[in-house]
Amino acid sequence: MKLLWAIMVILILLLQVRLWVGEGSFAQVWTLEEAIAEQREENAGLSARNERLYAEVRNLRNEQGAVEERARMNLGLIRDDETFFLVVEQ
Repeated sequence: MKLLWAIMVILILLLQVRLWVGEGSFAQVWTLEEAIAEQREENAGLSARNERLYAEVRNLRNEQGAVEERARMNLGLIRDDETFFLVVEQ
């Protein structure tokens, strides 16, 4: 009878070791849950950035004024009938 109890205790301890240390253990699950949460946060930020970029692309495709504004601000372009004045401050 003592042998049976000893075998049962050893089996229970082996199962506990796997539960706390082995593959699929609580520590590994906790680490994976943290990694998933971090990835979800990063994905949310990237999704918001993508929405801003899509809105900008839609704006550039649909409105001629948006293209003209980008050309003026980023490239310094002017129309043929406009006069350009450069004001230099001291």
